[in-house]
Amino acid sequence: MATNALLSPAAGRTPNPKATPSPSARRTVADSASAAAAAAAAASDTKARFEAYNRLQAAAVAFGEKLPIPEIVAIGGQSDGKSSLLEALLGFRFNVREVEMGTRRPLVLQMVHDPTALDPRCRFQEEDSEEYGHPMVQAAAIADLIKQRTESHLRTIKAAVSPKPIVMRAEYAHCPNLTIIDTPGFVLKAKKGEPERTPEEILSMVKTLASPPHRLILFLQQSSVEWCSSLWLDAIREIDPTFRRTMIVISKFDNRLKEFTERWEVDSYLSASGYLGDNIHPFFVALPKDRGTISNDEFRRQICQVDIDVLRHLRDGVKGGFNEDKFAPYIGFSCLRKYLESELQKRYKEAAPATLALLEQRCSDVSMDLSRLDSKLQATSDVSQLRRSAMLHAASICTHLRALLDGAADPAPEVWGKTTEEEQIHSGINSWPGTSVPVKPPNSSLKLYGGAAFERVMHEFRCATYSMECPQVSREKVANILLAHAGRGGSSGMTEAAAEIARAAARSWLAPLTETACDRLAFVLQSLFDLAMERSRTDDSRYQNVENMDGYVGFLAALRCSYYKFVKDLSKQCKQIVRHHLDSVTSPYSHICYESDFLGGVGSVANTLHRFNQFTGVASFDLSDSGSLEEGQENLPPRDEQHMTPPAKANEREVLKESQLTVPETPSPDLPADIHGGKKKDHGNMNDGGARKRHARMAAYANRGHHNNVTVGGDDLVSRSGSSYSSICSISAQYFAKMREVLIERNVPSALNSGFLTPCRERLFLALGFELFAVNDEKFMDMFVSPGAVDCIQNERQSLLKRQKILLSCLSEFKNISRTL
Repeated sequence: MATNALLSPAAGRTPNPKATPSPSARRTVADSASAAAAAAAAASDTKARFEAYNRLQAAAVAFGEKLPIPEIVAIGGQSDGKSSLLEALLGFRFNVREVEMGTRRPLVLQMVHDPTALDPRCRFQEEDSEEYGHPMVQAAAIADLIKQRTESHLRTIKAAVSPKPIVMRAEYAHCPNLTIIDTPGFVLKAKKGEPERTPEEILSMVKTLASPPHRLILFLQQSSVEWCSSLWLDAIREIDPTFRRTMIVISKFDNRLKEFTERWEVDSYLSASGYLGDNIHPFFVALPKDRGTISNDEFRRQICQVDIDVLRHLRDGVKGGFNEDKFAPYIGFSCLRKYLESELQKRYKEAAPATLALLEQRCSDVSMDLSRLDSKLQATSDVSQLRRSAMLHAASICTHLRALLDGAADPAPEVWGKTTEEEQIHSGINSWPGTSVPVKPPNSSLKLYGGAAFERVMHEFRCATYSMECPQVSREKVANILLAHAGRGGSSGMTEAAAEIARAAARSWLAPLTETACDRLAFVLQSLFDLAMERSRTDDSRYQNVENMDGYVGFLAALRCSYYKFVKDLSKQCKQIVRHHLDSVTSPYSHICYESDFLGGVGSVANTLHRFNQFTGVASFDLSDSGSLEEGQENLPPRDEQHMTPPAKANEREVLKESQLTVPETPSPDLPADIHGGKKKDHGNMNDGGARKRHARMAAYANRGHHNNVTVGGDDLVSRSGSSYSSICSISAQYFAKMREVLIERNVPSALNSGFLTPCRERLFLALGFELFAVNDEKFMDMFVSPGAVDCIQNERQSLLKRQKILLSCLSEFKNISRTL
């Protein structure tokens, strides 16, 4: 029994210093190890994301990529402390400080956390370049460069502020991985010497920078400003109405602390009194005020000390303290920095999938650009292929030009068309010669192009021509012409004088109008080239096998010049053709002024001319102002008409009054030409026999007067010198109207249509092809390969290869990141 007792486990067990842990203890140890491993993995993933976005930001800036990378835009009023906050985030001071305005250009600050950079290294992107300068260490040099670039750029553009940013990359062991854009501060009034619109320009610039949805807004406001009187909070609401991506920071919080005595005062202020909503929590930050020269380590120590002093005052200096559970996470710079890093990390994580897809698209685009450049390089050695592509492009342009002339509504006329006023301004032809009032044709306010604009100019030309009155003729001109014809003998002096005056007026006043019409029509046609190019681009984008010719600037310029030259030659030819028609109509051998329908239409005027023409003493008439006409009555018939015309001719005299109007109404071309045919047959001497000699017509006209038993009595002799001038003016006005009608309704429209539109439809491609392609290979290649062009293409290709390499590297990193999300 004793042995059994000694061998009993309870009696004989001795203590074991290395006893086995219990299951619960083992689980605790395992959980701790798992948590540590998870934390390490999370930290590693966070670091990987930061490094990946850091590389992506560098690529975006270097190659001008517009990637929706999460960034922070710091905005606020002037002197609200934006630049001081950026210095605190960087961990060292650098910024330019002026009394009235600090930042006057946006400053894109790329912070790169580099544990090896014990001293800050700052590099500035060169103006108008993708390259960065040498690293700068001295804070004074950084500030001087920012100030120098700002002032130089503002002097160049002659402005107080500019939206063009300064890009600075800062690598430091004590800064986070952030990209913050510091903006010019809001101001209410421009300072002395600056444009009055400076406040509006700053507000518009800041809104543009803060509007992209991938950017976070860091809004700063001084603690001395009450929530109810905030000047810029409404501007923030316009950009981000729900404050979903806005972080509000109350700066210079230490200036407000002395006003708090009770707990409810502190809590009421910290809660924003309901002005921001229940879910919006602003941060309250105070920074060191000492602007003396101190080390970077001392600067960071002072930042931590200010945070400690603010919390101590709220706890000990305010009766009852404050609600620490609710507001302590939002007080102090350290809390703001921690929140910015965590929020940006959260945005990075959310944006990673979209960034991955965008990178894949950009890599594909770069590959296509490389293929295009390779095709260009290959084309420099394959002339036949280049000729084929160029001819196809020229044919496409000609096809689209024909479509635009025949009537098209693509591209949008609202964007590409022009009103009549715009055509006049852009062509440099603001008015029609000889017209005293602006000509407004129908549809003048509509934006038209192509065939529609061509027809509108034609109608405008008609309106301008018919609005022109027959120019007045001085007595001296009438006397010179009339007396010269009288000296030659014959019985048609008055008729010939009126016709000669009308011819001179038509040549002098209608010729400039026709030339202006040709210039305006040529401008309409030349304007179609850009529209045809736009239509061609749209069509080419639908087909993958069509080569894009946009990169061949020299060829496109040559094509444009050839088309402009073609239209210019058409305009020159049309001017010559129209001038020929005008010379034909105004020729002394033209029968227009003696056509039977015209003479029959003037009625008693013809009889009056006959009476004057029958008098052999025309040269003895006095046409000077001292003659029988009263002053101011040159274009009016004499008052004592009963001495002018026998009673039997009273009706003819009434007709004469109407015929003396300066500009008679132009008859419609649709009316039949022999409207007075019956009357002509009664006399039997004015048959429509086509082109006859002028003297034969006038002889018949004189015979017609004899058949009417017209005689020249004593009263005619008395009044003849007074009415000869007004009669000649009246008849010449009717001759002028007849010439104008023939030109405008018969000759000019058909000449301009056949001179402009027909060649554009039928001969354009042949003309362009002959000038551009009927040359040897060396001259042809001059349009495509200018001196140094191959080197430029090679350099562009090398830049694209470098860009592709970086983007592919970023794509690989983001693919690895996406697997861990």
